[in-house]
Amino acid sequence: MRIITGKRLSRRSLLRGSGVAIALPFLDAMRPALASTVKPVRRLAVVYVPNGIIMNQWTPAETGTNFQFPRILKPLEPFRGDITVISGIENLAAEEAQGGGHAKASGSFLSGAPPKFTAGADVHAGTTFDQVAAKKWAEETRVPSLQLGCEDSRMVGNCDTGSSCAYTNTLSWKNPDTPLAVEVNPRSVFERLFGNVDPSLNPATRARRALYRRSMLDLTRESTRKLEQDLSPADRLKMDEYLTSVREVEQRMSAAEKDTRVPPVDKPSGIPFLYSDYVKLMFDLQVLAFQSDLSRVSTMMLGREGSVRTYPEIEVPDPHHPLTHHRGHPDFIEKVTKINSFHVELFAYFVAKLKATADGDGTLLDHSAILYGGALSDGNVHSNKNLPLLIAGQPGRERVAGHHIQLPQPTPATNLFLTLLDGAGVNVETFGDSTGRVDLRG
Repeated sequence: MRIITGKRLSRRSLLRGSGVAIALPFLDAMRPALASTVKPVRRLAVVYVPNGIIMNQWTPAETGTNFQFPRILKPLEPFRGDITVISGIENLAAEEAQGGGHAKASGSFLSGAPPKFTAGADVHAGTTFDQVAAKKWAEETRVPSLQLGCEDSRMVGNCDTGSSCAYTNTLSWKNPDTPLAVEVNPRSVFERLFGNVDPSLNPATRARRALYRRSMLDLTRESTRKLEQDLSPADRLKMDEYLTSVREVEQRMSAAEKDTRVPPVDKPSGIPFLYSDYVKLMFDLQVLAFQSDLSRVSTMMLGREGSVRTYPEIEVPDPHHPLTHHRGHPDFIEKVTKINSFHVELFAYFVAKLKATADGDGTLLDHSAILYGGALSDGNVHSNKNLPLLIAGQPGRERVAGHHIQLPQPTPATNLFLTLLDGAGVNVETFGDSTGRVDLRG
């Protein structure tokens, strides 16, 4: 039996300190009196992998619920009931576009609009589906959407056979003329979510100041103490788990800022030395953003299209992109498969964190649809057909995950995006080059 005290905490409540404000996770005290449940908010995210996939190690041989997880997808097997693998999706807009194979793939991926062939400032593509959701929820969240990346990505110049870097180095477009640059520095993401940061400061000044500032939790300690006096034991436990996560993220960022090792690639200060640590930190920031309802939309590029990152952590010292043009060479194919598997292993960390984080009557994973995959299938030939895509979590309020679906080809990628928008409660009639919806019930 619930005891009704008459007190109710606003969902927009904050812990305040000098120059900072920390949003709260969903607590029982935020439920209306006499209400047994509160309609959970939905979240949408895209986790993008570049340069294509070794598809025979990605695609399950069976459809339905009893499929076997192939080598690349094996790290996700513990989450079978939360994973929907989708085969048969095509990026038709990329087939129509001119330009480099990588640029026209990623430049059209989330919009279904062919990007203009240019390396100048006159870039033009289409509004992406994540930004449709971000606009819908903009007044309800502090940060309408997060655009994150794991490679320092310039937005000007020629990055792919006469195509602008704006097409290869970001996914999100606010409108057809406005690409949204990815943020690669975890500290900048953290301060955008939680801090009161002067936008005129350059990144170096912000980093220098961050080295000397006190922990955000120290600054909000008095506010936290007052709030916890009125919370139930269950809510105090939730608060402790949440603030512990915030503290751990702060500590990992501070450790990265003090690390004197020389990274294998050029990157801003404050980024962890190991790629795996870097990716996990960026995933943790997304979990905090979703948990505190500071943002409900995110895109994250594990690498930009045409990425030449090396992976010494998994004994792949060769640049990624050249390996994908393997021409059937077994050694190259094996190395690309290792990279593909490593990316999925890191994604499984994100899925596990979402599944372990309580959110109302379920978990963050229950109330999220996380699209994982890329705009190319076979990187060797820059194929835009049968894209490697899966959804972690629930694409709508009806639980449908846990199977492999084979769609009729060609099914435009925008049909899937339209379906994900429907599931998030963002209703639009058509999107990009869509021809209908996708039945995700298997």
